[in-house]
Amino acid sequence: MEALLAIDVSRVDPDAVLVDALARLELAAQRQGCRVRLRNASRELVELITFMGLRDALGLEPGRQPEERE
Repeated sequence: MEALLAIDVSRVDPDAVLVDALARLELAAQRQGCRVRLRNASRELVELITFMGLRDALGLEPGRQPEERE
C-alpha cells in the first residue's frame, strides 16, 4: 500500500511556479513510494494544472474540486 500525502491548496495563488513545485513534489514522493493528493484546489488552479498537461500526474482529490464548467 502506497503512503498518501494530502496537501490543502485552498490558500495558494495559482501560477506556473506553484504547479512546477507541486509536480516536483509529486515526483520526489513517487521515488519514496508515496503519492500526493491536492485538496480544495481552486477552479483556476485546476484549469492551470490541466492546461500544463499535469492533471493525471498531480492527484486531485475526488469530490473536493470545484464543479466542472460545461
